[in-house]
Amino acid sequence: MNRFDRIYALHRLLKGARVPIPRQRLEEELECSRSTLNRLIREMRDYLGAPIVYDRERGGYIYAPGENYELPGLWFSASELYALLAIDEILDEVQPGLLGEALSSLRKRIQTLLKTPEGIDIAGRIHFLPSATRPIEPARFQAVADALLKRNRLFIRYHGREKDKETQRTVSPQRLTFYRDNWYLDAYCHLKEGLRRFSLDRILDAQTLSEPALEISEAELKAYFESAYGVFAGEPRYTAVLRFTPGRARWVADERWHPEQKGHFLEDGRYELRIPFSDPRELIL
Repeated sequence: MNRFDRIYALHRLLKGARVPIPRQRLEEELECSRSTLNRLIREMRDYLGAPIVYDRERGGYIYAPGENYELPGLWFSASELYALLAIDEILDEVQPGLLGEALSSLRKRIQTLLKTPEGIDIAGRIHFLPSATRPIEPARFQAVADALLKRNRLFIRYHGREKDKETQRTVSPQRLTFYRDNWYLDAYCHLKEGLRRFSLDRILDAQTLSEPALEISEAELKAYFESAYGVFAGEPRYTAVLRFTPGRARWVADERWHPEQKGHFLEDGRYELRIPFSDPRELIL
């Protein structure tokens, strides 16, 4: 049970309680420890305005008498709201049949979280604008996801855009990456004997093999795929030095483009930003 579920569950228990509920029962119902329960109660009191009181005589928690409390319509943090909306938007864009019924129940649960007690649809009031989405054949996506989750190697026929050439290769899938509205497979390529990133829309055929995938540590994956700016993976070979006019500097100074970026204002009001990168095409894109 995650934090969202526990807050809803605690609210439901307290809302329907006629007598104070003992701490032990709350811990059992919420499947959590004492420290987690204390944190939930504190967050609901401090951030959501919940009138939770502890009745010492009867040894339990209850909503204060006379309070007809409901959870606020929008009680997520900015990052939590973004995560829920982003997942909902991604699932909405996934072509029918990619993961079938496995996603339908997940999306229903997310949509439940994105409705206020008054029935207002939060997702309908906040919109994501997709940019240059490239369609994927459902069978290809299913084959890649199947090999990834089963931890098996994958045979693919891949047509790269840069060399405009088709290759056949066996890869050990490590993770799926969703970047700028498109899907990529991060994998160890046994043909090239190294980590590579493959655009799913360029995979012409994919077949799960019986041989176990080669496991790459999370630290190695992060070092290779996330050290440079953008979708082009690999160790950063260059540092881009970008200087912005005083008018744009006020916006750029507050933006985070890369975990290792460095920036500062110049004496004339301009803003200088330094970003590590491995492929100059990403700077253009």
